[in-house]
Amino acid sequence: MIEKLNDVEQAQSLHSAYEKLTKEISQVIIGQEEAIQLLLTAIFCQGHCLLVGVPGLAKTLLINTIASSLDLKFKRIQFTPDLMPSDILGSETLDQNRQFQFIKGPIFSNIILADEINRTPPKTQAALLEAMQEYSVTVAGQHHNLEKPFFVLATQNPIEQEGTYPLPEAQLDRFMFNLRIKYPSYQSEVDIVRSTTGTDKKTVKPILTATEIIAYQNLVRKVPVTDNVIEYAVKLVHLSRPGEPMAADVAKKYLEWGAGPRASQNLIMAAKCHALLNGKYSPDIEDVQHVAIPVLRHRLIKNFKAEAEGVEIETIINTLMSL
Repeated sequence: MIEKLNDVEQAQSLHSAYEKLTKEISQVIIGQEEAIQLLLTAIFCQGHCLLVGVPGLAKTLLINTIASSLDLKFKRIQFTPDLMPSDILGSETLDQNRQFQFIKGPIFSNIILADEINRTPPKTQAALLEAMQEYSVTVAGQHHNLEKPFFVLATQNPIEQEGTYPLPEAQLDRFMFNLRIKYPSYQSEVDIVRSTTGTDKKTVKPILTATEIIAYQNLVRKVPVTDNVIEYAVKLVHLSRPGEPMAADVAKKYLEWGAGPRASQNLIMAAKCHALLNGKYSPDIEDVQHVAIPVLRHRLIKNFKAEAEGVEIETIINTLMSL
């Protein structure tokens, strides 16, 4: 039982479990090592993930495969323009005794795949806000707690704008990471085509249970962090805020809005987990830098000058990290 292990033994156990998970997932998912690592990092940090990529890059398959490697309840919600909040949260109906009975929606699961989340109107997108932050939902004035662990893993198509609704900044801020799923390399694509066009179908077996995941989440919170690492993460966020005293020149020039305090928290949590997954017991500045782009990418709002000059948000973040 993992609860009987001390912190060092739990850290070693997490590192071992991570290696088993990546090996199991890589049987199905080829060439997305960084995305796999960051998705698992978010899960061990109690975070949510937004995956952005063009169609056909196996975003949904990646989330399905990770869900299969964890012994958790999994629900997929296909977001469409006519989806209503009650289709996600559930609703109250009259039973045979003419009493109101709450029928739970798909949100009452451990892993939620919000497929093409930007295809539904803001009213329905907002149905996820309380669940993602408070791990509970309120329906007809009644408060319902969600079972832990709970994660929202959402996908979004960046090129089809017709019939889509941009996610509000408040919703984006609740995602720990914004992952850009890129085209596979030539050799990876050769391997993908070879493995998916035959009769052999790969399956994934569960590696971790809900109890083990919660124990690892608690372990990540216990990881000690030195003051200089915390100060570096907070300074990085402050540099991104135009109009603030510590704002960097690149932020004043190219950013409309910088990142909020949730970014600082997520930088440290993700750095803690990144250190553990790589066999270290405490994060350093390099761990913060490794997770900075997916943490900050969706929290920095470019201004018109940046859009006009075609300045990428990743370029701005890299400049901030070099200061």
